[in-house]
Amino acid sequence: MSLTLGIDTSNYTTSVAVFDTEKRGILQSKKLLPVGSGEAGLRQSDAVFAHVKQLSEVFSGLDVPFKEISAVGVSVSPRDADGSYMPCFLVGKMLAECIARVLSVPLSLFSHQAGHIAAAAFSAGKTDLLKRRFAAFHVSGGTTEVLLVSPDKEKILRVEIFGKTLDLNAGQLIDRVGLMLSLNFPAGIALDRLSLQSNQVYNIRPSLRGNDCCLSGAQNKCREMLEKGEKPCDVARLAVDTVRRTVEGMYRNLIREQGALPVVFAGGVMSNTIIREYFKSTYGDVYFADPVYSSDNAAGIALLAGIKECGE
Repeated sequence: MSLTLGIDTSNYTTSVAVFDTEKRGILQSKKLLPVGSGEAGLRQSDAVFAHVKQLSEVFSGLDVPFKEISAVGVSVSPRDADGSYMPCFLVGKMLAECIARVLSVPLSLFSHQAGHIAAAAFSAGKTDLLKRRFAAFHVSGGTTEVLLVSPDKEKILRVEIFGKTLDLNAGQLIDRVGLMLSLNFPAGIALDRLSLQSNQVYNIRPSLRGNDCCLSGAQNKCREMLEKGEKPCDVARLAVDTVRRTVEGMYRNLIREQGALPVVFAGGVMSNTIIREYFKSTYGDVYFADPVYSSDNAAGIALLAGIKECGE
């Protein structure tokens, strides 16, 4: 047995995972960071403190022989770009360095974004994509990007931005509308359920500037709807449909400019029921992760460490 350990300490979740390089299976344990009622996230200092408190509990959720760990991987930045930095990732990095040193095993550093992409590919049964060029959407509270992905000897994945948000991230829109509707943060799951109660379909025109997008206008529209007394489920549906149509517009730009590429959808927002089902029924060669692998997790980091360790 050969196991590789992955650690991810994002601004949403404390996550650890183990990848079995022989059985090709992943076991993971994670816990959301605590956010007070009515609040829209955490300050970095609070996130760091929460990770320190939660890591021991999260590790206790992994029933594996830790002496069999042959390599450790950890996310150390939001993305693979100069200046990409968040203090919360230092907690995981510090722990990973200690574990790797105690076990005398290799340590590999990855980006949180690369972990998301790898986890989505694994969940969709498409890890073969990691060996060739493909595209990915990373749509979450901290990122809304269309990415061109290719193999890289050192990092396993080389990621380039094709398109991005120019204002709000899609997850920020979802969470802010959720707070308007008195939903708890993060609001993705609750807003997903609420939007499914709506009989409306909003085929709005997305706000695109080239390959980039803008989402802040939708927040204002949702507030106007709520002030006019429109149904909360319809307000939720407008937020979801805005993201759906925006992602679709960026997807069409991608295929038009880059040709027919397989596309992996990663990030917590991409676990939304309406968005997933729409793309699956409308387009081919698109792959979505199971929701547990869409939201923040360490599974992709463990997988990347395993690929690097095994040289596959």
